Amino acid sequence: MLLTTTDVIQGAVIQSYLGIVTAEVVYGSNVLRDFFASIRDVVGGRTGSYERLFEQGQRKALEELELRAQRLGADAVIGIEIDTGTINVDQSGFLLLITATGTAVKIR
Repeated sequence: MLLTTTDVIQGAVIQSYLGIVTAEVVYGSNVLRDFFASIRDVVGGRTGSYERLFEQGQRKALEELELRAQRLGADAVIGIEIDTGTINVDQSGFLLLITATGTAVKIR
């Protein structure tokens, strides 16, 4: 299946639009990762553990997006956008949210 951020596929004709598909991935905060990230906040620099987590989450969100599009009979998903955010959970921490959204299409 073709996944693209563009709204057209060069050399292909969109036969039908099957609808918007969305996939969400949510990760809980991790005390150890949060501790090391807070040190990076003080001394500066990149936080590799969170970068890897977001990379993994984006990959998982795209995999889920593809599965949901396949259930609709799609050949491709166009116009994909990936968003990230956090959800505060009381005083105990937060959840990381990664969302992928696109339009499932049949192409020829």
